[in-house]
Amino acid sequence: MDIDTQKWSGEGGFTARLLEALAQVNEIAGIRVEDAPSSQSGAGYVFLANEIFLTFATAPARRPVRRLGVIPGSRTVEAPLLTLAALEQRLAAVEGIGPADYADAGMIQYLRTERVAAPYQTKGYKLVEMVRIY
Repeated sequence: MDIDTQKWSGEGGFTARLLEALAQVNEIAGIRVEDAPSSQSGAGYVFLANEIFLTFATAPARRPVRRLGVIPGSRTVEAPLLTLAALEQRLAAVEGIGPADYADAGMIQYLRTERVAAPYQTKGYKLVEMVRIY
């Protein structure tokens, strides 16, 4: 499995947990992680947005086709071994990740928040982390 983290700053604990879980899935051939341009910080909060792009492993599969619109036949195509819907169900069963906040045929999205209070600091900040898997 190829994991590309060159465009990721490494920030986001939930993103790191997702990467660990995704690395255990045998049907994934490649993972690329990037910081999304919507990441920002302000007074009292930090918003992290990370994007994970997956490449699923494929296997040859026979598909029925019609040549010239009438002659039945079949064609060999490369079919992915896993879909995003099946991956969403697997990730929902992983402890520490749980079900996605939003999912459709092309994307899985998680939104996690936590309150961070540094030692000896009277006022903390709110960390909002959004992760999208494509």
